[in-house]
Amino acid sequence: MRKRTLGMLGAVVAALVLLSGCATASESGDSVEGAWGSDEPGQPQLTLEADGKLHGTDGCNRMIGTWELEGESVILGPIATTMMACPDVETWLSAAESLEVEGAVLHVFDQGGVEIGTLPRQGEGAS
Repeated sequence: MRKRTLGMLGAVVAALVLLSGCATASESGDSVEGAWGSDEPGQPQLTLEADGKLHGTDGCNRMIGTWELEGESVILGPIATTMMACPDVETWLSAAESLEVEGAVLHVFDQGGVEIGTLPRQGEGAS
């Protein structure tokens, strides 16, 4: 009976270790996957898919590319964009290099690590 109990205890511990090793979207538990920004014309919007692909708009130009999670940061891979001119639109999102999630807000950073903007999680409203 004692061997059986120890065996079951070992199985439970192994299952807990395996489950704790499964990556959530970030160590803080904030998921990066999903839609961020606004569907309104002229507004930035970014969708991060579970398979590491992204798509969206900087408010003017369409964007597609890839992303991967490194610790607490999302590192953006090569991003292709259209090249339309939109004089009345702020296209800051096209300079994005990395992202970090804090609750329902996606913080967007440029190549130098400077925050260039934020996007609210769609469905959460502005924060």
